[in-house]
This record gives sequence, C-alpha cells and structure tokens, in this order.
Amino acid sequence: MKRIKSNKIILADQLFDGYIYFNENKITHVTTEEFPVDREYDLTDLYVSPGFIDIHTHGGGGNPFEGSVDQIIEGCNFHLKHGTTSICPTISAAPIDSMARSVEQIRKAMSDPRVQGTILGAHLEGPYLSTAQTGAQCADFIQPPREEDYLPLLKAQGEVIARWSYAPEYDTNQAFAKALKQYGIIASAGHTDAIYADIKAAAEQGCRLITHLYSCTSTITRDHGFRRLGVIESAYLMDDLFVEIICDGKHLPPELIRLIYKIKGPDRIALVTDSLSLAGTDQTHGFMQSTEFIIEDGVCKLIDRSAFAGSIATADRLVRVAVQQGGIPLLDAIKMMTLTPANIMNLAHKGRIADGMDADFAVFDEDIHIKHVFARGTLLAEG
Repeated sequence: MKRIKSNKIILADQLFDGYIYFNENKITHVTTEEFPVDREYDLTDLYVSPGFIDIHTHGGGGNPFEGSVDQIIEGCNFHLKHGTTSICPTISAAPIDSMARSVEQIRKAMSDPRVQGTILGAHLEGPYLSTAQTGAQCADFIQPPREEDYLPLLKAQGEVIARWSYAPEYDTNQAFAKALKQYGIIASAGHTDAIYADIKAAAEQGCRLITHLYSCTSTITRDHGFRRLGVIESAYLMDDLFVEIICDGKHLPPELIRLIYKIKGPDRIALVTDSLSLAGTDQTHGFMQSTEFIIEDGVCKLIDRSAFAGSIATADRLVRVAVQQGGIPLLDAIKMMTLTPANIMNLAHKGRIADGMDADFAVFDEDIHIKHVFARGTLLAEG
C-alpha cells in the first residue's frame, strides 16, 4: 500500500487536504485518516490531479503516431512526462490500407510493456473528411465513406480503434455512423462543412463529439438568403454534444476560449493537444503524412503560412493556457483535461481521484509545471 499526502488534491468538485491510498494500480481510499503504508509521497503544497487524458494527438518528441511501434511508444512516453497518462494516438488521412497498417502498429504498442501509461486505442482522423475543410489534411487522400474500405478494417481492427473523426454530410443514410456504433467506436464530426441537419442526423446515430471546434468546422451559411446553422452553432444548440478544443494559446484566442466555456461548460469540453510529432523538439520543419509544415510562433503552420497545421502543445500547456489566459477556474480546466475526456471515451475508471479509480496522477506547481507523474500506481516521471 502506498499513499500520497497533499493539501491540494483535486477532486471532482473541491480541493482536498488529506491522503490518497493506492495499491498497485487502483485507488483504495481518499481520506483524512492515517493507515499503515509501505511508502508515502509527501507532495504538500503541490497540486495532485487525475492523470491527464489526451484524446487527439499525432505524436511528440520527434515521433509520429503513424510510425513504428518504437516511435509510438516513445511518443506516448514523451507526453506522459507532461502529465498525459492516457492517450489516443491519432492517424491522419491516408490511403485506407496505410491507415490500417498504422492501426496495426498501435495495436502492438498497446500491449508493449515499455508503454508507461495507457494507450486507449487509435483515433482515425480521416479519410472521410470534407474537401472544403481539409486544413492540414492531405486533399489527395480525402474521399467519401465506402463500405468496401471501412468494413474490412472494422472487422479486423475494430477493437483497436477508439474513435473516428469524419464529415457527416458525406455519410449516406448514416451507414458509416451506424457501423461505428456497432463496433463501439466513438464517432466525432471533424473537418466537416456540415449543416445542422447533418449534425442532428449523425447525433441520432451516436455521433457525440465535435473534433477541434472552430478548426475546420463550418459556421452559418446562406442558401438563397436563408441562413443555415453550421457545425459551430449546432454544437452550441445541442446540449448533449461534446466538443474538443486546441487550447494551446494559438488556435483560439482567450476570448473565444471563454465563449466556448461560457456556452458549453466544463462537462462538455475536452482539451486536446492535436500535437504533431515535433512537439518537444527544436526542429522547425516536418511532414504530417504528405503535408509539409513549419513551426513558427509556437505553432505548426502550412508551408505557405495560410493556416495552422497542428500544435506543438503538451497537456500541461493546455491547462496553463485555459487558466492563465482563458480565466477558467483550475478545477474546471482540470476537469476538461481529465473527467470530460474520460466520459467521452466511456472510461469508467479514469478521470477522477476517488475510491476504485485508476491510480494515475499528475502533480504540478502553481504555474502548472509538472513535477511528478504516476501511472498505474507507479511514479514514472519527475519534473
């Protein structure tokens, strides 16, 4: 039995002064009482949060998640040092057979003992996207959903795919959304030019998340003078929809972060890095699949600087930006980095510090700089 002592334990609705007891990979008690233990970690005056959960990241530390098993493991372990104990490696749009090979590599990494945290499964971002909202996705690979492509992949690797981002307006009769629901995969509307009717139809078939709101998501348009709601307005109108935001201080200005928080609230917002492989490196030039990008002004940009291509953020930076620039209370920012993504992904034992939950913890100071990380009950990283 081990325990953490702190006067700044972040529970779901309060700061708690006391002890977290954990045995192997599970929390057994959160209490002010003292019991005999084999080891105590005195973290007084440091915040102790649930481990961060990043459900959208393309890599880090120089390692792309479309790469080898070793690169996937190194990328996941890089993010763990910044508090991310659970992660969804994200695969960008590519030929479907190439994406299938990347999923297979993630499958192998998931069971590799060198992974320090938990790989929740693959996140496929494409190829069923909108050509009007490609962003940094390679337009050459974008196509409508075709059963002959996705059904074999679902049958072979469905249990490895945790979520799939797609453009609902191209999903004829919601066949793709229905297939994802059948395999228990989280459907997310992303890189989409959808209108309200498209989002509503997708939601009725289980689509419950908007991929990086305001980034490659449609807004109000006109059809012969008649206004039509886009993805952004649909997300605000439909209370049950979750949204993810790239809270790196670059993709969204502080005022927009505050607006999203005001309308959707912390129970429906997940913070995501959408980080590319060069996060955490000194490199300034790279590729995401076939898309060339540069790093400038603390963010990834397309080579012509016409748009952002992703972030170089880590999860601790997201929380720091939310609190220090967005003015969001710390407990709510932590919820958006822990409990809300856990709820999106149906993770019953993650995202909270409570009896029976996984013993994953991020420990940080007043400036939200990581000092220690515990995953599955083991101290694995120290700042």
